[in-house]
Amino acid sequence: MQIERRQTAEVRDQFRSVRCSLAELVGVDYIRDVCEARAALTGQGVERLLRLASQKVDLFPRRLQHALARRLGDVGALVMTPQSRTEPGATTQAFRKATQIGSAPLTGWGYYRIGEDGRLYLSSKSEHYHAPLGHSFPGYRLLDHARRLGLPNATHNNTRGHITRQLESELLAAANAPYGGGPAGKLACVLNLETGSLAVEAGVKMMLARFYQIQGDRPPPFDGVVPVFAVLGDTEGGLAGNYHGTTILTQVLRGMWPTLAAKLTKAGVLKVAAVRPNSVEDLESLFARYAAGTERLAGFLHELVLMNYGGVRLEQRFVRRLYALCEQHDVPTLCDEIQSCLWAPELFLFREYGIRPTLVAVGKGFPGGEYAASRLLFESQMDVLPQFGALVTNGQEELASLAYRVTMRWAQANAEVTEAVGQYYRQKLEVLAAAHSNHIRAVEGRGHLASLLFGDAGTADAFARTVAAGGVDISVQTYKPACPPAALTKLPLIADRAVVDLVVSRFEAALRRLA
Repeated sequence: MQIERRQTAEVRDQFRSVRCSLAELVGVDYIRDVCEARAALTGQGVERLLRLASQKVDLFPRRLQHALARRLGDVGALVMTPQSRTEPGATTQAFRKATQIGSAPLTGWGYYRIGEDGRLYLSSKSEHYHAPLGHSFPGYRLLDHARRLGLPNATHNNTRGHITRQLESELLAAANAPYGGGPAGKLACVLNLETGSLAVEAGVKMMLARFYQIQGDRPPPFDGVVPVFAVLGDTEGGLAGNYHGTTILTQVLRGMWPTLAAKLTKAGVLKVAAVRPNSVEDLESLFARYAAGTERLAGFLHELVLMNYGGVRLEQRFVRRLYALCEQHDVPTLCDEIQSCLWAPELFLFREYGIRPTLVAVGKGFPGGEYAASRLLFESQMDVLPQFGALVTNGQEELASLAYRVTMRWAQANAEVTEAVGQYYRQKLEVLAAAHSNHIRAVEGRGHLASLLFGDAGTADAFARTVAAGGVDISVQTYKPACPPAALTKLPLIADRAVVDLVVSRFEAALRRLA
């Protein structure tokens, strides 16, 4: 069942055209070796393989941008007959309760997906950060070219391929670029992992290694001292504000497993200390208590935009003071950019603050939803783990690294445009919030990663349900204690001002209904 298109939107941003071949992206000499190896193995002609490797792909064609814009008026509408039969699955009770089968994707295209309910949805959360370039991004055709050349995806830690090694160097170069004439960064090593949880856990292990032996080697520098992990807490000083993954230790950091945490603290194994977001007073108190002695700070873990806590963004003065204290007292910092990476024009949001983290965790957005692939960038002084200290067999996948390279190529070429769209979105939300100040308390976040903070949970929930019923995919945070009720968005980078206008107009309509 195809509906008549009710409105036509024009592309209102000139995304830069990026055309690239596989050979240009990963190196002509390397690709020739790949083609010759493939020919030797299969008998295929080298020249034919080289032609494929040299075939240019338009990463995001202008005609696609126009085609996507023409469907904006259909968002929320029924565009096909709903699926009559569907598989219930066999997941856990918690996931079953949260599952929304109607919006589960049948197909995706750009910033759209059609759900099992037959409706057209706008992926205004970028499928929870996984798809910053939308669905079926044409640039990822280069991954298909690599497959046709027989480029192996499955490698191991001790057989990391050329593209993965190349990516390691490129990530460090981007992260260490001078900050506006300032000193170069100090990040020197990269661990290739599979999920953000594993990347952060590897960083936590490196911090623990200063207090506990990993194997039967020499005693660590702070042997016998209780490690204290510092994190961002909630507005009441509890642990609910941070989120650094789903491993046991990182769940303890955010207040889960309270009985286990209490026993670890009582036994002197480790402690967790929370600092309220943007509270310099809490920072000073933390370092006054744990900078030295029998209980010592093992590290400070933080995000820059707390997308699991209202989208609150850390203030410049708070972050600068945090890093000054950490440097003064030799406390490692782990900047968790799993959710914010790539949405910043320089790929890493920490660069906008002019800081130099000891460790940086990235993932989600970089591989564009094609693969699960995270990375931990860190200073050489933290290079203390043995080979099996953070081993992940699938973390070295060549095609996952290639997906990183494609995503980075388009994002860097279009950083100026996407930044302008992000600023435009912020301005529109500020105007919206001012017009509906009886409901909206503040606008938080940064650019595409934006949140609306409401005065109460009931209003936030009603707002999100109304917006979602119209096909605009947003989520609302009302499940954490002391968390401001917030409606969150994560617009994909390929969204232009027309997409922003649609989203804000749907927000406006929902607020009018609430009134």
